[in-house]
Parts: sequence; structure tokens; C-alpha cells
Amino acid sequence: MKNIKVLFLCLLVVVIASCKQSGTSTNIIKTEKKTDASGLAYETVSNDPTGLRLYTLENGLKVYLSKNTDEPKIQTYIAVRAGSNYDPKNSTGLAHYLEHMVFKGTHKIGTLDWEKEKEYLKKISDLYEQHRTEEDPEKKKDIYKEIDKVSLEASNFSVANEYDKMTASLGATGTNAHTWFEETVYKNKIPANELNKWLDLEAERFGTLVLRLFHTELEAVFEEFNRTQDSDFRKRHYRKLEGLFPNHPYGQQRTIGTSEHLKNPSLVDIHNYFDKYYVPNNMAVVLVGDLDFDATIKKVNETFGKMEKKELSHPTLPKEEPINQPIISEVFGPTAESVSIAFRSNGVNTEEEKFVTLCDMIMSNGNAGLIDLNLNQKQLIQRASCSPTFLNDYGYHSFSGSPKSGQTLDEVKELLLEQIEKLKKGEFDEWMIDAVINDLKLSQTREYENNTALAGAYYNAFIHHENWESKVKFLEDLKKISKKELVEFANNFYKNNYVLTYKRKGEDKSIVKVENPGITPVNLNRGKSSDFLKSFNKKESSLLQPKFIDYKTAIKTSKTSNDIEVSYVLNEKNDLFDLNIIFDMGSDNDKKLSLAAGYLEYLGTDKYSAEDIKKEFYKLGVDYYVSAQNDKTYVGLRGLKENLPKGLELLEHLWDNAKADQEAYDKYVEKIYKGRQDGKTQKGNILWGGLMNYGMYGENSRLRDIMQIDELKGINPEDLVNLVKDMKNYKQRVFYYGKEVNKAIAALNTHHKIYGELKEYPEAKNYEHTETGGNVFFTNYDMVQTELLFLAKGKPFDPKNLAASRLFNTYFGSGLSSIVFQEIRESKSLAYSAFAAYDDANKKDDPNYVLAYVGTQANKLSQAVDAMMDLMNNMPEAEKQFKAAKEATLKKIAAQRITKSSIFWSYERLKKLGIDNDNREEMYNTIKNMTIKDLKGFFDQNIKGESYNVMVIGNKKDLDVNSLKKLGKITELDVDYLFNYVDKKEVKQ
Repeated sequence: MKNIKVLFLCLLVVVIASCKQSGTSTNIIKTEKKTDASGLAYETVSNDPTGLRLYTLENGLKVYLSKNTDEPKIQTYIAVRAGSNYDPKNSTGLAHYLEHMVFKGTHKIGTLDWEKEKEYLKKISDLYEQHRTEEDPEKKKDIYKEIDKVSLEASNFSVANEYDKMTASLGATGTNAHTWFEETVYKNKIPANELNKWLDLEAERFGTLVLRLFHTELEAVFEEFNRTQDSDFRKRHYRKLEGLFPNHPYGQQRTIGTSEHLKNPSLVDIHNYFDKYYVPNNMAVVLVGDLDFDATIKKVNETFGKMEKKELSHPTLPKEEPINQPIISEVFGPTAESVSIAFRSNGVNTEEEKFVTLCDMIMSNGNAGLIDLNLNQKQLIQRASCSPTFLNDYGYHSFSGSPKSGQTLDEVKELLLEQIEKLKKGEFDEWMIDAVINDLKLSQTREYENNTALAGAYYNAFIHHENWESKVKFLEDLKKISKKELVEFANNFYKNNYVLTYKRKGEDKSIVKVENPGITPVNLNRGKSSDFLKSFNKKESSLLQPKFIDYKTAIKTSKTSNDIEVSYVLNEKNDLFDLNIIFDMGSDNDKKLSLAAGYLEYLGTDKYSAEDIKKEFYKLGVDYYVSAQNDKTYVGLRGLKENLPKGLELLEHLWDNAKADQEAYDKYVEKIYKGRQDGKTQKGNILWGGLMNYGMYGENSRLRDIMQIDELKGINPEDLVNLVKDMKNYKQRVFYYGKEVNKAIAALNTHHKIYGELKEYPEAKNYEHTETGGNVFFTNYDMVQTELLFLAKGKPFDPKNLAASRLFNTYFGSGLSSIVFQEIRESKSLAYSAFAAYDDANKKDDPNYVLAYVGTQANKLSQAVDAMMDLMNNMPEAEKQFKAAKEATLKKIAAQRITKSSIFWSYERLKKLGIDNDNREEMYNTIKNMTIKDLKGFFDQNIKGESYNVMVIGNKKDLDVNSLKKLGKITELDVDYLFNYVDKKEVKQ
């Protein structure tokens, strides 16, 4: 199942327990009304594999509950049916920065003296109204200076990040939120024993809106706006939506808002929006995990049930006229070129949703779709895919493609349209519809083992007004669609009614440069607490005891008839399996291994063409993969356990009988070349790949130790096929996760034939870590922000430091309540994203690293550099924050459960570090006894005074060179040199 569809699949909930016809008595799907022990009414759906209980409280609040005891955690979502669609036309971006402000507290949370603080906040609100209407630029600046001054005074009575501190103290993870067209959703994953405290906190949080620390947070939103401007993918997406929806807010109001509106916010508008839409009859609480139904709904009713129901109406949004001819547009930016074709559809809860879903999977499912086989498999295009999106009012089906070297975007467009024509002509196999539905079922089975995915499906159903019964029936409804009906639909739907968007390389002249307003850092009052927080911390939760694994007993072992060791963990949840043949050698042992593994994807055998191989696997509902990493190679198979023998037989047939194909290899080399060219246009790849590797290894890194294109062209593809086949002759082991291990081993005995004594692995090449310090490595890139990565080589890995490094990262560098986040973003408004970490090695004897990151406007670079370096040398000691971080870390360990196949893979990671037991127990006991003095000692020994290599990516025209010179000698690295894509070395001092 292709990854691009995961988000969409999370929205579908289907019957996965039975394949019987819906007319049988055992598979009747209908909504049933029931009453719990407390007399509260709820709904369930018969034969719903998710076990949902859906409550509606008296105030209209929807409560979605589902029980899963795999781990003592609960995934929580609080969803509001309001997003950027409902932003006032003169206040776009409002819903999004309201989302940010909901983290700032209430009249109880985050205040030291509400009566005094609210007077200052009223002044700030009034000043913003003046600022908004003032047209004289100089007078606007003067008003902003006054806002800055009053904000500093107001911060004397506030405490930053109290909400984040409280969620952290619960042991929560994933604390965040997002805003989109029709939704704003708030997220936490909490230990199950902390549910009552979490509900108390959230009920207070959503009861009152207080816009404190507003101007610093608005600057953070501006930095997020800049990141959006630096994303060519988003540019193409926004332009596509503008074409699809020339009237509707889907295309006319971006969630992030416009620069002009962000500069001129109205706090009055924000309060009005909150008061109108953040009401219980427009909200849902979603809880999935280790919970007791009756006790949970009782507590939800006692807290959120007190919210006052209000009359509510959503605005009527514009309707769109049909699209009768292609709408063509283009966007520009530094990344690789691509093209998008999109067709507008009806939205959720419509028949079109079902037909488009089916068409999409026939077109591309990652294996046997028309695009998969005709374009990607045959390498007629660099890459192509499609995916649907369904919203309340409309939806759209998007196709995208990237050109091969020398190929034009119009040629890519025509190839995509040709595949749509094949769909319209019915040029796909009769069995495809059944296979697609089975594929969806398989994906759903995997998805709904995950509490987060299931909770996501629930909140999406709420946002889109979806009846849960219809969601459970969704795939059964797809089964009723015949090929004839699907083809007829495709002919009516896919016409010259599309929006065509070209993403071209070039300068984007629409970029908005934002002035640095010169914010005075506000007071964080880190050592102080509101009365609410003090009371919150006094509340006791039942103690959750950690559970650790004895890997020796949790992982069972057996052997095949060929004496190959089989490690296994039983799957007690469903009938899926995952089989891995593991070779403890990788591209470090033989550079051609990863090349050969990738080449196998495009080969057939004496019996099957390459396309037929894909089809046969798809019919079986089984995926295979061959993956060569640095030190490991995996040959894997996963799917339905009843098809394991046939799947393994097919995989072994391909392995033994793959036929070299010169034409396929030539295209493969072209694809590698174009992939390199495309990759070097991605700023994330440049910073976190090229620059980071150069900072760690210098010239002699794995990243640069590559075969040049001329070398690749000179390889005989027959040698690569033989290399893959010869893998069977090396030492190997097997990991199996599934049921009926004896049948799995029997399948291995039958189909995985090994002859003779297995060979030892070739010696692995070693890549030495260079010393760090005194260097600034810079790469020029056309972007708005400047991004910096500080990197210092630390001491060799020592398992005794794992407890301290984990606690340090919680306290200092990661999360919304960490020291770095508070100082860089909350107090000084220098970045949207900033973090630091002590990064432990993943291999014994390798060095640990100290790293820090900040992405900021170029005109804030000097301040950001000074602020980060000050923190990395002078760790603030905040006793209360330390205790909260310690408690959070302990609770996260206590709530963690290593289960299923993760048991094996976590043990594999530990063994690479030279650890043969569940070291979390030692970490837990060590952290329990740590003090702030211990953490300061760890900081002084491992972080303070470190010598950094600083990697910088940004626009050279905007670069503050003097700020960087303070950090070391500046060396400009050409992108081709950075990745070693050419022999010429372009280095500028």
C-alpha cells in the first residue's frame, strides 16, 4: 500500500473481521442505541471492529471512546469543527494563530495575578486595534513599540508554557495541534493513569481564552509563514487549490493567512471566533486506549459537561461552477520540476467519494496500479502517484509526476493523462477491484492496531459529519461497484475539467520579506507558578508501574532444516505476518549491494515479466522488499498468513530466476542520475544530509563515497543479478512475526533452499568521524529563512550516560516546555523551530554528538546565534522545571510497552550498542535518584565548552557574515561537491 495514501486510509473504517456477504446474520451492520451503568446513552455499530462507543452529552459534546489495552496509554484528540474556512476575509490566518494561543493558558492557567494582568492585556488589545486601522507606516511602528513595551510589562504577571509543563508532568507525548480548512485539532498521548488530571486541565483550557504573550507568538507564526514560503511543494499545492476553487475558501483562504493580515491582527476578532466556534456542540473529545468506558465517560461529563451549549451556525460558503476546460498555472522555486493534474469532486458522504476512492487505487496502489506498472515500473517517468482528498463541501483527485532527465513537464502530463484514458477504457484486469478492496482491508488491519490512527479516524468522522455506520460499511459498498459502473463513472468524471499546475525551477518573485520588528524578550518567570498549577501538582494519580522485557524469553528461537536460526514473536492480534531474512552485511561490505537491491525492483524472470511479478504479489495480498542498509540487508515478505507459502514461493522464484535486462538497467542508471539532481535541490536534504555528513566525516563519508554515473554505466547488469542471487550463500538469520510459526518454518524449508556451507561476510569499510570545531560550512540556497545546525563530536558511547542524556534532552532541548524552546521562541521570538540534544550513538564505540538547530529569518541571525551559543554554554538551572522534566521522563518510561515485532527490533538496536538486556530498568532507577546538580554535572562534562562545526543553509544575499565569523572559519561548499556528484571540487574560503 503506497505511503501517500496512509492519511486518507486513516479516514476509512471498514469491516476487517469477515468477508461474508452483508446479508448474512453474522455481519449485519447497524447503529444500536444503548445505556451505560450511569444511565448515559451512547451508540455503537454492530460488527464494528473498532468497538466504538459514541456519546452525545446534554450540551452537545460528542465523545468517541474505544478500548485497547496493548499499552497503558490513551491517545487523545479534542476536535473543533472550525478552521480557516471560517476566518474573516480581513483576518485570514486567524483560526491558526488562535490554535497557537490556546496553549497560552486561561485566567487561571499561566497567570500570577489575573486582576493586574488583564488590565495590561486589555491595553494590548486596544493597541492592536489602533495598529490595524492606522495607515501611516511610521505611526504604526510607534504603536508597535508601545505594544512591545506593554507586553513586557504584562509578562511580569504571566508564566510561560504552564500548559506544556502540566502535560509534560503527566508524561504526555505528541503534545501539539493543527488547523486546516474545517478543523482545529488538539493532541496528546497520555499515560492511562493520568486521564482524570488531563480532563481537569483540558476542561479549564477550553473554558476561557486569554491572549497573553501574543506578539511573541505571532512572530513565531511569521517564522512558520516563512517556512511555508520556502516550500515549493506547498506553493504548487496552493496554486492547484486556487484553480480548483476560485470562489470557495478551500482555494481563496490559506490556513497560514496572508502576510498583510498577520501583520495587522485583531484580538477582538480572535475572541469572537473562539466564543462562536469553541462551544461543546461544535466539539468532540476522542479517547482511544487503555480506558474503562463507564468511569471515563463519567469523568468527561463532570468536566467538559459543564461547558455551556450555545446557538451555532456556520457560514454558507460559495458554490463552484463546473470546470469545462483545463485551468493552467505555474509556480517557481529552487526545487526539482514537477507537474500536478487535479480533478474536483464532491465531498465526503457522497457516492463520488466511493467511486473516486476505487479509481484512485486502480490507478496507483504502490504495486499493480496503472501508474505503478505503466509508468513507475517501466521507468517511463522519474516518479508518479495519485491520491484523493475529501472535505465537507468538495474533494479532489490529484495526480503528480516528476520528469526524467531530458523529459519535459508536458511529456509527463501526457503520460499521466494516458493512464487516465486507460482507466476510462477499462484497460485493467477484472480481479483488480477485489484485490484493491483486500488491499484496503489489509491496510486497515495494520492501521487500527495503532491507537493514534484509530483516534484520527474518529475525529475525522466528527469533522466531516460522518455517520459511523456508513464508515463501517464503506468497503462493503465498494464491493457492490462493478467494473462496468466504474468505467462509466471514470468517463463522466475525468474529462478536460482539470487543473494543471507546473512547478518550474526559477526565482519566485512573489516572496514576501518580513521586517524584524525588534521584539524585547519577555519575562518567562520560569521559577514561578500559578495557583492552578500548584493545585494541579498536588493531585495524586494512581501509580503506574513500568514493565520491562526479558528479551531472552520474549523472543523465541527455532531452526530451519538448513540450520538457519529463526527468531520469532507470536502475533496475537490478527492474521498478518512479517517475515525477514536478515544478512548482517550491507553497503559498507559491498557498495554494489544497494544498487543491486534497487535494480531487482525492475526485473522479471523466465516465467513472469516484471509487471506480472507485481500483479501476482498483489493478487496474494503480499508485499515483498529487498533493502540494503549500511550494515544489514533484508529480504522481506509481509501480508496475510494464509498466503505466506505462495508469497514465499514467488519471492524465491524471483530471487533464483531474475533475468538481467540491459534496457531496464540503463533506465535505472538514468533514474539514479535524475534522483541525485533532484535531491540536491531539496534544502532539507542539503542540510540534514550533505552538510551534516560533511560536519561529521569531512570528505570521507558514506554520503560522498559513491559510484559516479560513468562507473554505474560501466557495470554489467548481469553482475548485479548474480550479486543478489549470491546473497543466499552468505550467513543469514530469520525473524518471523505472526501466527503458526511451524507453518512459516515449513514454508522456509520448502521454498528457501540453501546449499552447502554459508560464506562469511566481506570486511566492512570503516568511516572515521572527524574532530569538530572552528568551522562554518555554508551552502547557498534560494530561501527566506536561514537554518543553522550546530554539531560537536562528543565522547564515545557509554551506556552509563543514557539516563542522564534522556533527562537532559527532556529538560533542556526538546519539547514545548524545554529551556531552548522557551528562550529562543517563547521569550525572544527568534524562531518557529529550535531544539538541542545530546545524541547518543547507535553503535558501540561510536562517538555521541551534541547538536542544536535553529531556523530563523536572515535578519534575526545574529540574535539567534548569540542566544543559542549562550544556552549551549550556560544551562539555566530551574529546580521546578527540572523536577517536572524528571517526573515526565519517569512517567514516559513507566507507560512505555515494547510489544509485537518491536520486541525483536528493539533488541537488535540494543545489541548494536553492546547491551543485551532491557536497559530501561537501569535508566529508570538512575533517573529516580538524579538531582539538578547531577544534570548540571552532565552538562558541564559533555556539552559546555564543546567545539562546534556549524552547518548553515541560506540565501547568500541576505547572510549576516559577521555573525557567522564569530563561530569559525567560513567555508562555502558547492552542492555538487557536498554530495560528490562531480569530480571537480568547488570550495570557497
